[in-house]
Amino acid sequence: MRYFHRTSVAPDDVLVEADRHFGAHMQQVHTDHRSRAYTGTIGRIDLRVEAEGGHYTLIRLKTDQVGESEADKFAKTFLTAVHGKAKPGHVARGAY
Repeated sequence: MRYFHRTSVAPDDVLVEADRHFGAHMQQVHTDHRSRAYTGTIGRIDLRVEAEGGHYTLIRLKTDQVGESEADKFAKTFLTAVHGKAKPGHVARGAY
């Protein structure tokens, strides 16, 4: 599955959040200045961030699973956490 999210959070801050979020439960298998890859028993998650339009960051997440797998739910909780950093008053309502 592939997920995309545009945020006002800076790319470096997104990567710090990714390391905190995914790193606690998965092993980091790739890192560079704008991408990460994590793997674990639930599958693999690839993350790429890029500055877009000067004020926004585009986040691209890809899992090696299909549908509503645990990896997909974990990826969505990460996007929710990033959204919470951009809008601290946001209340998450997803079931993941």
